[in-house]
Amino acid sequence: MTYRWNLRQLMAARDMYATTDLVPLLAERGIHLSREQVFRLVTTVPQRLSLDTLAALCDILDVGVEDLIEISAETTQVPKTVGEKPPTAPPPVRRTTIRRPSGS
Repeated sequence: MTYRWNLRQLMAARDMYATTDLVPLLAERGIHLSREQVFRLVTTVPQRLSLDTLAALCDILDVGVEDLIEISAETTQVPKTVGEKPPTAPPPVRRTTIRRPSGS
């Protein structure tokens, strides 16, 4: 799975070119981020994002989540080399039972 973060493009479509433009708009919606945090949010793909922040961004830009984040499935093929054996499954796990000698 891959995804594309479209925040910068959506901002530009609304004539918002400075990342600092988002700081007061987010604050109006109860999201208080520093200028540096907003800069990273706009310029890099976030690894973690709160739902409150996501909802605020969608509200500010008047878009849905699917416009902000484009998710796509990506298939990759692994090239085989000549004479290569297919991968084998690991050996099965063998469970053991501990038996105590019965007391006589």
